[in-house]
Amino acid sequence: MAKTTNTPPGGKNKMEPGKYNFFKLGVPAAILSVVLALIAVMDIAREGFDYGIDFAGGTEVQVQFDQSVEAGRVRQFTHDMGYDNASVQAIGEENEFLIRLESVAGTTDKETNELLNAMIGKITAGLGQSFTTEGATIRRVDSVGPQIGEELKRNGLLAVFYSLLMILIYIGLRFDYKYAPGAVFCLFHDSVIVMGIFAVFDFEVNVQTLAAVLTIIGYSLNDTIVTFDRIRENVLLYRGQPFKDVCNRALNDVLSRTLLTSITTLLAVMAMYFIAGGVIKDFAFTLGLGVIIGTYSSIYVATPLVIFADRFTAEHKRLEIANA
Repeated sequence: MAKTTNTPPGGKNKMEPGKYNFFKLGVPAAILSVVLALIAVMDIAREGFDYGIDFAGGTEVQVQFDQSVEAGRVRQFTHDMGYDNASVQAIGEENEFLIRLESVAGTTDKETNELLNAMIGKITAGLGQSFTTEGATIRRVDSVGPQIGEELKRNGLLAVFYSLLMILIYIGLRFDYKYAPGAVFCLFHDSVIVMGIFAVFDFEVNVQTLAAVLTIIGYSLNDTIVTFDRIRENVLLYRGQPFKDVCNRALNDVLSRTLLTSITTLLAVMAMYFIAGGVIKDFAFTLGLGVIIGTYSSIYVATPLVIFADRFTAEHKRLEIANA
């Protein structure tokens, strides 16, 4: 709860300054956000994403060996089998690999299924014959056709679009014109930077990535709403005080709550990342990025935009009075 003193004759509560002046780093933070967002947008537009088989289509074969095997040997195996464009990725230690093969397509669905089954049979049989000493074990085989991949990609993007649309409607009903732009911009800021990191470093984008991005949007919005509610409470409590100081006090008031929420969430995410594997690890990595960026944006993106909107509104009213 905010600390107050006795109400002075003017009917206003005296406001104690917050322990931390968050806006001391306001300009560097704004420059950092703009630079990161521009890099993300430019790289996404130029390079695009490295889509997983969920969206691009293809076949994934997860193989585990009883002994350590060099990744070069597995790549040479795929080359010898006639799959020059196959990619090989080590999972964890050097005895488990993920082999990705391009999708195959026939003139009919039946022919496509036959080609796909033949390719899977050729790879699995070849692994058993080429790595007899190492003892190859097929852990998982996933296949997605090119048409299904395009459909999943389209549906995934539509899910993100409709989610953002519903959130925008909620924000429009929840806040007025002074608070809504900051909350809306935060959603795009966090999503664009996270996806930009995936584009810059060529991380794989799949269904789990989109699920994590939607989770990030909800997490960031919740943190921003808590901050905005405290700002509105302090505006009523400390009437007549500079709005920037009121916002800084609000950030100090919710700081402990923000840090506790972010740290506990990160602990759970780190547990999933280091203990789990496969798609859960990718989901945890994306979510961890979002928690860090979302916490930063609620302080150094959303709140400064509220202050800017307040100044713009005050200047607009001043001009109206001057022209009256």
